[in-house]
Amino acid sequence: MNPSRVVRVGLVQQRVGPDPAANLEHTVAGIREAARRGARLVCLQELSNWYYFCQREDHDFFKLAEPVPGPTTARLRDVARELGVVIVASLFEKRAGGLYHNTAAVIDADGEYLGKYRKMHIPDDPQYYEKFYFTPGDLGFRVWDTKVGRIGVLVCWDQWYPEAARLTAMQGAEILVYPTAIGWLPPEKAEYGERQQAAWETIQRSHAIANGCYVVAVNRVGHEVLPGSEAKHPGIEFWGASFVVDPHGQILVQGGRDEAILTADCDLAQVDSVRTHWPFLRDRRIDAYDGLTQRYLD
Repeated sequence: MNPSRVVRVGLVQQRVGPDPAANLEHTVAGIREAARRGARLVCLQELSNWYYFCQREDHDFFKLAEPVPGPTTARLRDVARELGVVIVASLFEKRAGGLYHNTAAVIDADGEYLGKYRKMHIPDDPQYYEKFYFTPGDLGFRVWDTKVGRIGVLVCWDQWYPEAARLTAMQGAEILVYPTAIGWLPPEKAEYGERQQAAWETIQRSHAIANGCYVVAVNRVGHEVLPGSEAKHPGIEFWGASFVVDPHGQILVQGGRDEAILTADCDLAQVDSVRTHWPFLRDRRIDAYDGLTQRYLD
């Protein structure tokens, strides 16, 4: 039997306001609280420094972007070093003039900046106009050896793609982290709301099972209407419900509709055990999957 390797994971599920600096300090307070509760890996929600601005196409919002590494990662590196925690943070990255990414930074428990993942799958839906802002990621699917284990990071829309989870798990990821911003459009909530949330939860639980790893999904909360859009659309009601799933697909902890600091103990020794007893990686027919590189099989 493998010896236990328990890591307490913290999730910072929060509302945001109009002041990016105040939002960052609110996030730092959440990280501190998670660390106080024993978390050694703390995961933040998608684009946590401001409102989810992709609700409309507005060139002024490019001013929110920053280099990665940059000012926010510098602040979080100090916090990680002080508290001895690994931090996964989602940021709006300015790579160059006219070139922007939806990016997650990984900071180790000694404050070292380990690197970044750029969101690969970019949605374009009503009030999720991300293609206007973000260039698709060009760094591939990535895994980092941190002081708590091997962490793979994906972002929001990536969570619907089994290929993304598989390719990350194939690099040895023991935990998949998904910073997320997903919610209901108020006019659709009554008809589609329950099934939308159920599908979101189900697909991520399936990633945990199919890949024999833990999955962490950290979502925003709050009803966000962008300044200047009040008369045009009713905003997005982010549903929260952040959760941690074990390699059997069981939910270890889940948040509600309001702010919460969640923690869950993840025994990373289970990853090897589950992958041995459910040998999905062993039994893959890699000789028969050529079609996956095509858009559609006509």
